[in-house]
Amino acid sequence: MKRMHIHVAVENLSDSVRFYSAMFGNTEPIIRKRDYCKWELSDPAVNFAISQRGAKPGVDHIGIQVETDAELAEMNARFAAAELPVQAQTGTTCCYARSDKAWTIDPQGVAWETFRTLEAAPVYGHSREKSQTHPQSSAACCTPAK
Repeated sequence: MKRMHIHVAVENLSDSVRFYSAMFGNTEPIIRKRDYCKWELSDPAVNFAISQRGAKPGVDHIGIQVETDAELAEMNARFAAAELPVQAQTGTTCCYARSDKAWTIDPQGVAWETFRTLEAAPVYGHSREKSQTHPQSSAACCTPAK
């Protein structure tokens, strides 16, 4: 099964948790950290995450979460078919999880990812940009360079 993933950067985590929990039928996040929360809903089928990590508030990125390597390969092929640059990441730590993933940027500049979560991680992770070129960047975790 594939699940839609939406990640929103927020200014106030507790206000946003209250709002989104109500919006999702009084459903509490399945992961709740000091700077990050995530809901995995079945109705609608979505992995919805919010974080308060210094990124500009609003939609951070959109993605498709998959459950198998075959589904990940299928989604990577879809990204490639869109004829946009694709950045693959294997065993990366992001959003308190270790995952295999790939990124692209749509024609409007919105970051899209496809990923398969391998296991939980004790830390949020590091932005690819932060670890490689901008040591002091406050960019959200995982978002590829545009």
